[in-house]
Amino acid sequence: MTGGARPGAGRRELTYAVLLSLAGAGLALWAATRTWSVELTVRPTPLPPERTTHSGGGLLPWLPALAVVGLAGGGAVLATRGRLRQLLGALLALLGVAVAVGGGYGLLAGFAGAVNRQWPALCLLGGLMAAAGGLLTALRGRGWPAMGARYERPSRVEPAGPVAAPSGPVAGRRTTEAWDALDRGEDPTVS
Repeated sequence: MTGGARPGAGRRELTYAVLLSLAGAGLALWAATRTWSVELTVRPTPLPPERTTHSGGGLLPWLPALAVVGLAGGGAVLATRGRLRQLLGALLALLGVAVAVGGGYGLLAGFAGAVNRQWPALCLLGGLMAAAGGLLTALRGRGWPAMGARYERPSRVEPAGPVAAPSGPVAGRRTTEAWDALDRGEDPTVS
C-alpha cells in the first residue's frame, strides 16, 4: 500500500466486494426460482380452474444460469490477483447488470395471469449488488492481497546430488515407505 492507505483497507475492500457479489448473486438466484406469475385457465363447469405457475427461471431461462455464474465468479475473486482479478471484476459487473435487467424486465413485463412483483424486484436488487461487487473489484482489485503461497502448487525442485535409482516395488511394511515411493513416482502396489 502506498501513500496514506491503511494496512487493512485492501483486505476490507476485498471482503466487501466478495460479500456483495456472493450475496447479490445468491439473492438473484433465489428470487429467480420463486413464482413470478400464476395463470388460471377456466375449464368446463364441474372442473376447477387449472392453475399454472411460472418462476423467473421459467420465464427467463438465462436468469438463474447467470446468477450461478455470478456466484462462482464471486468465489473466484479470492483465487485471482492483479489484472486477472480486475478482468474478473468487470465480467462480474456485466453479469450483475444482465441479472438486474432480467429483474427489471420481470417488473415491467405483462406476463399472463396474476403477477407477483416482489421476486423480480429482489432479482433486480441482487443483480445491482452483484454488479457493485464486480465494479469494486474491477476498479480496486489489483492492489488487494492475494491468497498465500500455501494454496499454490509447489514447484518441482531437482535434487542437487545424485539420486538413487528406484529399486522396484516397495518391499517394506511401513506405510511411510509406500508414501515415499509415491513421492518418487513409483507404484508401490506393483510386484
